[in-house]
Amino acid sequence: MLQRPEHQVAGQEAGSGTLGPLIDGSGNFYKPLNPSDERGAHELAFYTSFYSDTRVPHSIRSSFFPSFGGTRILPVPDLPDLLLPHLVLGDLLHAYTYPCVMDVKMGARTWYPSASEKDFEKYWKKDVESTTPLNFEVYHESGRWKPHRDGVRKYTVTDVRQSLRQFVSKKPDETPPDCALASSVYGGSNGILAQLLELKSWFEDQTLFHFYSTSLLIAYDKGGKAAQVKLIDFAHVMKGEGIIDHNFLGGLCSLIKWVSEILTDFEPAVGLTDPEAAAGPAEPEATVGPTENETH
Repeated sequence: MLQRPEHQVAGQEAGSGTLGPLIDGSGNFYKPLNPSDERGAHELAFYTSFYSDTRVPHSIRSSFFPSFGGTRILPVPDLPDLLLPHLVLGDLLHAYTYPCVMDVKMGARTWYPSASEKDFEKYWKKDVESTTPLNFEVYHESGRWKPHRDGVRKYTVTDVRQSLRQFVSKKPDETPPDCALASSVYGGSNGILAQLLELKSWFEDQTLFHFYSTSLLIAYDKGGKAAQVKLIDFAHVMKGEGIIDHNFLGGLCSLIKWVSEILTDFEPAVGLTDPEAAAGPAEPEATVGPTENETH
């Protein structure tokens, strides 16, 4: 039976005739393709191209991108007579019991080169007003904790650093955050930092795509499942034309730097005494922010 994702932290939610993602409880995530919105067609074209491009390493595709199973015609919730095509993607939180999820938009610039004047003004306004926001929710001892989305949109860099600490705290609503889970979630050979560094090494070389307005979904399970990093939201991906995606890479370097600082502060034995060396050069204006389209 199709249902709305319980742990969607950003984007438009399905219901009352509104288009939004659905899950089937069997590991599939369905993202609607609105025929009146070209973004859906663009995202489908990206998935089709990306999963058939032999230049993309299999390890990158399987580790950092949702699985893709084509499209499927499904009814819209509360409008059963309306049938629309949906992207069939992997439900990234399917195996999680108590998921802790963060949605981080990467890069200082979310508008793309071919954007219309109207779209440019919309995204430029968001980039200026939403300095470094993100969306997330955390499970802790007394249940689920999630900051209010409107407040998150006004976050400063200091607020984002605080949020990255809250994300790995047993009591995220306390000040200062205890960061009790920093080592197990961010650290280690399979932790978030190691995955971000692996992703960074690919972005330092890849010139196939430029990922505008794309997010990183960062998740771990307090039920014991491994942490993961996935790219999501591909409605504005452009061909790289042989040029490195400095916009996304700059945001990724900033995120790596902030995560490294947390591990340095709370786990000196990790050995990251120079976070900037681990992260590489970060663009000062690189930002992270809320996604528009989905959370898996």
